Amino acid sequence: MNLIVGLGNVGDKYLFTRHNAGFMVVDYIAINNSENFKENSKLKSLITKVRINNNDTILIKPTTYMNLSGEALRAVIDYYKIPIENTLVVYDDLSLDLGKIRFRASGSDGGHNGIKSIIQHLGTNKFARLKVGIGPQPPIPSEAFVLQNFAKEQTEDLKKVIQKSAEAIEYYFANGIEKTQNNYN
Repeated sequence: MNLIVGLGNVGDKYLFTRHNAGFMVVDYIAINNSENFKENSKLKSLITKVRINNNDTILIKPTTYMNLSGEALRAVIDYYKIPIENTLVVYDDLSLDLGKIRFRASGSDGGHNGIKSIIQHLGTNKFARLKVGIGPQPPIPSEAFVLQNFAKEQTEDLKKVIQKSAEAIEYYFANGIEKTQNNYN
């Protein structure tokens, strides 16, 4: 069994903000598989299950808000007994321009509070991740920028990168991190 964690913030207020790029990617995967998310308060997540490359794959959107994402991920991993190596975390990245994606096998939190929480709760930074570009950032504080909605003129680029991310995730689960990095980074 595989697990894809889309990071973001719950609630209509945050629905189309840059910080919800991870939510948008897992929403796209769920919709394309005719699945809906259901809340599981015990696991602090919105959860659904799909098949990717003939494998059961759980999709989650933590309901803990971004800064406590690790709580939900830890709960789901423990409940379903999913190995960390079968887990992919999808989240927004300020250092990448909109339209760009980047896979990593491990790494630091890079100043991202959701990733910082996950590293803290898993006790390791060795988990696969897909960074979805939301930049470039104008000269405003990053906390303000990530909570802004995407501009209307960015809608087409956003749709394309979400679709590209979903395709890359399918490729990743079939081919592993190295081939995916070579083909999608």
